[in-house]
Amino acid sequence: MRYKLTFIVGAAFGFVVGARAGRERYDQLVKAGQQLARNPAVRNAAESAAQQSRTAAVKAADTVSAKVGPRLPDALAERVRSLRNGNAPDDDWGTSNT
Repeated sequence: MRYKLTFIVGAAFGFVVGARAGRERYDQLVKAGQQLARNPAVRNAAESAAQQSRTAAVKAADTVSAKVGPRLPDALAERVRSLRNGNAPDDDWGTSNT
């Protein structure tokens, strides 16, 4: 109950402060977020994280494939084979389009 009360008080406080800040402050926060997203260092970090996650996914697929082997359903086995061969689907999440 204590945590619920703390959450409710925090949410009410945030609402009051946010309401007083108004639309101008909201627009400032949106603009700052957009500038952060356009920052080359942030974009490079996102690209690096995306590449590392792809590498980890391929390693995990290899591990699952080695342990489970022929007991995988056909669709999943095909997906694992495509990942192992480096034929991951093309997606542009985490890559720069600039």
